[in-house]
Amino acid sequence: MSPEHFSSRFSLFQIDSRDARYEGFYTPNQSSKEAAVLVPVVIRPTGLHLLFTQRAEHMRQHPSQISFHGGRIEHDDPSFLAAALRETEEEIGIPAAQVKPIGWLPSLHSISNYTIHPLVGFIDTSTNLNLNPDEVAHSFEVPLEHFRSRKNHSTISPTRKNKTQVVHFMPYKNKLIWGVTATIIDKLVLHLG
Repeated sequence: MSPEHFSSRFSLFQIDSRDARYEGFYTPNQSSKEAAVLVPVVIRPTGLHLLFTQRAEHMRQHPSQISFHGGRIEHDDPSFLAAALRETEEEIGIPAAQVKPIGWLPSLHSISNYTIHPLVGFIDTSTNLNLNPDEVAHSFEVPLEHFRSRKNHSTISPTRKNKTQVVHFMPYKNKLIWGVTATIIDKLVLHLG
């Protein structure tokens, strides 16, 4: 898929409001917090790739998990966009000027009580990544086409506190992408049609 085709499909395909919800996810409450993440699309000669980080092992929340770049909305963030771009620069050293936002996927609410707002954007990787070792162990890319194949998706549906949640899993080589990150990818693939 070319960058132009990706942008066109992303902007033209409208998600039905019934499909915008994430099956089996939680609902916000009065103590919910908000977070923004960047779903970074990298343009390579071989096609489009998604860029991931593996969180540092010493992180208090979600250590060693594979994730997109982002985090909690801070008081001085003027918008979800600003927060996603700030967190991306803090975590992997890509400044806002090297991100071309494409659009937003529907928000979802996680078991850790965050409402997450996923921003999809192309990133310019002409400069080297500068990983923050306090937050990121390493980064890697996965071809977008890997996720477009449904054979690379699996789910389980555990019940917790009388709520059945669908948990997505998307293995790639020796990596296991799962949980919220995999759910966002699933929605992206559906969004592309």
